[in-house]
Amino acid sequence: MSARCCAGQLACCCGTAACSLCCKCCPKIKQSTSTRFMYALYFILVTIICCVMMSTTVANEMKTHIPFYKEMCKGIQAGEMCEKLVGYSAVYKVCFGMACFFFLFFLFTIKINNSKSCRAYIHNGFWLIKLIVLAAMCSGAFFIPDQDTFLNAWRYVGAAGGFLFIAIQLILLVEFAHKWNKNWTAGANHKQMWNGLLALVTLILYSIAVAALVLMALFYTRPEGCMYNKVLIGVNGGLCLFVSLVAISPCVQNRQPHSGLLQSGVISCYVMYLTFSALSSKPPETILDEKNRNITICVPEFSQGLHRDENLVTGLGTTILFGCILYSCLTSTTRASSEALKGIYATAETEVARCCFCCVPDGDADAEEHVEKRGGQTVVYDEKKGTVYSYAYFHFVFFLASLYVMMTVTHWFHYESAQIEKFFTGTWSIFWIKMVSCWFCVFLYLWTLIAPLCCPTREFSV
Repeated sequence: MSARCCAGQLACCCGTAACSLCCKCCPKIKQSTSTRFMYALYFILVTIICCVMMSTTVANEMKTHIPFYKEMCKGIQAGEMCEKLVGYSAVYKVCFGMACFFFLFFLFTIKINNSKSCRAYIHNGFWLIKLIVLAAMCSGAFFIPDQDTFLNAWRYVGAAGGFLFIAIQLILLVEFAHKWNKNWTAGANHKQMWNGLLALVTLILYSIAVAALVLMALFYTRPEGCMYNKVLIGVNGGLCLFVSLVAISPCVQNRQPHSGLLQSGVISCYVMYLTFSALSSKPPETILDEKNRNITICVPEFSQGLHRDENLVTGLGTTILFGCILYSCLTSTTRASSEALKGIYATAETEVARCCFCCVPDGDADAEEHVEKRGGQTVVYDEKKGTVYSYAYFHFVFFLASLYVMMTVTHWFHYESAQIEKFFTGTWSIFWIKMVSCWFCVFLYLWTLIAPLCCPTREFSV
């Protein structure tokens, strides 16, 4: 049994076989899921390395506990104290290698519709070889000549890619809201239970949005000062009310009968979340009290105590953030999501109402599947009749995610003073990126509502 398992893992690493675990008791895994999991594992590995490179704590611990540290650094030509392997410039170079890796695979996998082609075999296998190639690309970036010019140019490429990654996620959020409403509305045509669920969830969403607005007004404003916070909370709350009224206006309802308060409730909750996140990322405001002491205002008093243990806050917050990035990458690379970016949606007649409508498995459930057992975890080859997700789009999203991670870890345009321990220290660049993302999300949703009115001769489906 162990010999068969080892042979299977060797075929996975150096051949075209799909990856699986040696443990036979693990549930069966689809080939398409196994492939995406392996690429995600590579992404996580490089992301962890980037976080370590930005950590002064880790660098100091290595200097203290690793014997012959100076000799080792000189031996690999990384500087006297390995200064070339830490800081924002090192992260830029490593993420350059990872971005190139995914971009080359994006070009390599364009127009693959059959999992039996040679290019599909390379995409789904040869994992050890691909790991070596990824490591070589990340390492090779340290030998690029004229480092200053490269870093300055790559910073703008990273910013553009990071903004595009945010835009794609916002587009898919709007698509998710419309899909949710359409799916449950289709069920309401057959069972009144779905109408009750629609009303209940809509009420919950708006209750969360209103509660968030009130809490931010209480904790992030005060009678004197905090003008930024007051204006932004008021503007974003007004935008949520505006899009809600537009969604149920008669002119929109005539053109889009499926438009309703559920979608605007989802958008309102996300806008409130982005507003809270932006206010939390804003540099603190200070004023002089009666005793001429600097005091911080416009932030909750309890948050000042939370930030005292910076390592705990940073570790937990970073894990949650990059978990969300990884989830966005994997969920936005399904066939339905890639088609949604092209404006292709399922028709109402083909919708089947489900409570977990977004967890519909890829591909045709009745398609013939080939099951292979190699002494370990069972692998189901679910792409026998065709690919269940777009290979090229999958790699393109991970290419953009690499750029987004690079910019996020290095504090976007405040890279020179960036440290992973101060990951949640407020900066104006992060604040405005989140606020612009908030307004862009509202604009996207509003456009889906008014586009049929502005262009009545065109056919829109949302």
